[in-house]
Amino acid sequence: MFLASFLIGLREGLEASLIIGILIAYVRKQQRDEVVGKIWLGVILAVIIAAGLGALFTFGRYGLTFEGQEMIGGFMSLLAVVMVTWMVFWMLKAGRTMKAELESSAAAALGAGWGMFWLALVSVGREGIETTLMLWSSLTNPLSLVAAIVGILASCVLGYLVYRGMVRIKFSTFFAWTGLFLVIMTAGILAYGIHDLQEARILPGPFSGAPITPTDFRTGDVLVGFFTERPYWGAPFPFGWAFDLQKVIDPASTLGALLKGTVGFTPLMSWLEIVAWAIYLAIVLPMFIRRALPRKETGKDNEVSASA
Repeated sequence: MFLASFLIGLREGLEASLIIGILIAYVRKQQRDEVVGKIWLGVILAVIIAAGLGALFTFGRYGLTFEGQEMIGGFMSLLAVVMVTWMVFWMLKAGRTMKAELESSAAAALGAGWGMFWLALVSVGREGIETTLMLWSSLTNPLSLVAAIVGILASCVLGYLVYRGMVRIKFSTFFAWTGLFLVIMTAGILAYGIHDLQEARILPGPFSGAPITPTDFRTGDVLVGFFTERPYWGAPFPFGWAFDLQKVIDPASTLGALLKGTVGFTPLMSWLEIVAWAIYLAIVLPMFIRRALPRKETGKDNEVSASA
């Protein structure tokens, strides 16, 4: 989960850093330095709201029953899937015009300065909430939390270098590659959500019990696979386990954590998890690749410099 958490922190943090840099550069260009403090106030409040939301999601569910915790986890994962999917497609377009659109919004909001406060609060807060939704299920793992913080800190440094004009990044390429990773990772988040809702017994599956869950009447074990021995051929589908590789890949091992954090693979997955994962990738991945393919445009359209 370290790599996944780091990249999420880096991408979302860089988006927020670019927003802050563009807003500050704009107000200074307009000789309104007194507004910079209001921008930072909006940023600080946005960070507090996102952190509070993460704490609420992480610790607020502990007083619930196991089924209640899994239900919240499942629905929050589905919400994260919707938000992340929308975000990666939006950034393919917005990454090319972010500076112009933000400056246009800033021009309308400048006034006495409090409009810039709200613009910073909403813009940075959106990135913070997206980050919270993508990371909250893994934040109980100290290594994942450290990775996310390292990614955010790295994005702050990179954002500052971009603001100072020391670094220029082709953001259409950056958002395309990180977006591709997020699409694949989001398929895994969808699978986690399905698993949680199955454990909460909201969706049918291996935890539902008879007569929904396919079991071996001799041992009581949930059936696994598809091509099983008679008389169970095909019986595990769709509410049993698709496969059980726990003896081959330890879920707690480094390999198990890496596969779960990058492609959403766990050694024990139900058929509904696999079907949801496959359908999401079959629909979203080709759409994303078509839209992310390089277009005939000048390099300046794809580069952002906050100080420009």
